[in-house]
Amino acid sequence: MKHPPSTVLVLLSLFLLAQFIGLFVLDSYIDKELTAETGVVTYKELPAGIERPDIAPDYAFVFIAVAILIGTGILLLIMKFRRFNLWKLWYFLAVTLSLAIAWAAFIPQAMALFAAFIAAVMKVLKPNFIIHNLTELFIYSGLAAIFVPIMNVFSASVLLLLISAYDMYAVWKSRHMVKMAKFQTASNLFAGLAIPKTIPLVTKTTAAIKNKKIKAGKKIPKEEKVAIIGGGDIGFPLLFAGTVMANVGFQASFLIPAFAALGLAVLFLISKKGKFYPAMPFVSAGCFIGYGFIRFIL
Repeated sequence: MKHPPSTVLVLLSLFLLAQFIGLFVLDSYIDKELTAETGVVTYKELPAGIERPDIAPDYAFVFIAVAILIGTGILLLIMKFRRFNLWKLWYFLAVTLSLAIAWAAFIPQAMALFAAFIAAVMKVLKPNFIIHNLTELFIYSGLAAIFVPIMNVFSASVLLLLISAYDMYAVWKSRHMVKMAKFQTASNLFAGLAIPKTIPLVTKTTAAIKNKKIKAGKKIPKEEKVAIIGGGDIGFPLLFAGTVMANVGFQASFLIPAFAALGLAVLFLISKKGKFYPAMPFVSAGCFIGYGFIRFIL
């Protein structure tokens, strides 16, 4: 195994928790009365007048895939020209928006936005593993609340297949995914779960990361003592699980994260030190197996 068993167990537990929180947030955004009247799952509006993209569900995967490619291109340019302040601003805004949407499902909008702002400030300026991972548990819920209502199972399935193929290419062929992960980790602004390879968890971010100010001309460290699950590896299965939930209900949809976590567990078991692996093929396989279990066995 690439990582210690205790670290893997914590990562998988946090992955599952992020998925379950996401489904709970999505369920809270469903307009129960209108759904009962029409028989069609209807979602409440997003806070602060935020509008969801007006896309036909069958083609939502095209919109999301293009957005991912554009975002990746921008991040690669930021890395190339070493515009770390621009990355920090982008990261801060994305965290604030996602957390505000997630928390607005349970508390007043103004309070949710204020709490999200404070959490984002702490995440960017005073990073440690507890703050980082606590906020990561909710970030993907906010993104799911935006995109799940414009998708269906078909669109989410195609997206999983596309992202899995892209992940394999980006990790094994072009390797730009590895470079992006190292860049984010070294800049202490990583999108995803990050756990130190040595427990306990209650620790400041590795001194080598925290005290390091990366300047133009300096190389990014090759490896830090953390184990990670990328943000996409959390967000994409949640999108799929959310679309399944709209068809089969809240409780039955829990099987999707469970099987996705099994896929991740297999990856952790076969992974070797010093090598990088695309997680999405394993996560997607788990999602599809879980969906098959729901459709044909339950």
